[in-house]
Amino acid sequence: MSAVAYYLEASGIATAGISLVRENTAALRPPRFLWVSFPLGRPLGMPGDPSFQRRVILAALALLDAPAGPVLEDYLKDVPAPPTDAVVACPVSFPARLEGSGTWTAALRNEIALLRPWHVRSIERRERTTVGIADAPVEDLAIRLGSMLDATSGSAEALPRTLPQLQRLKRTLSDLLAFHEEAVTAQPGDMPWQEVRRVLWQESVLGDAILTLRDRFRASGDPGLVAFTRVLVPRGALDD
Repeated sequence: MSAVAYYLEASGIATAGISLVRENTAALRPPRFLWVSFPLGRPLGMPGDPSFQRRVILAALALLDAPAGPVLEDYLKDVPAPPTDAVVACPVSFPARLEGSGTWTAALRNEIALLRPWHVRSIERRERTTVGIADAPVEDLAIRLGSMLDATSGSAEALPRTLPQLQRLKRTLSDLLAFHEEAVTAQPGDMPWQEVRRVLWQESVLGDAILTLRDRFRASGDPGLVAFTRVLVPRGALDD
């Protein structure tokens, strides 16, 4: 979208966009973009909330009044909290988080196996999936992430560092998170996003794995990896 914005602006058409990955937009420096902290694939917030979506659109359009660019502003509001009487349920009771004697690879593989039937039900119910931007099945992606964590335990040498490696990691995590989200919300009804986020980041092995990876990136002392940690965990993921 940033490239399209440049093309349209060169033709004399003013543009304003919405970004879900702030670091990518900051690097590309498009004319006017609004960054939101919403889930991937939902740049206007959650479905069924037109008033909130309208406010996001108006905030993006307001950037057209900026006298010069590039402009990148943060939308400081998160998706609305669910009603206090909302009934939510996760179809999976996650096992205990990784124990000291276990491996990340085994734990992540077990979690994928646990969620697989619910992801099948999710596809049957919704007739679609957002999983598929990576280059392998989620079972293989879980092994890839687990192997990375097992290999980098106590050593930063095996951490991915090149741009292609980091892009591949981002696609791996995006597919794993999408798989988990779709499986967790497989039951009929709409689980509020705050509850989905809490389950993913505070109960699942995948959430624990990504947070551990973030900590290892920060401890590496590599400025590029430290900057990349802002992409790993969305704003507010642990605030609930």
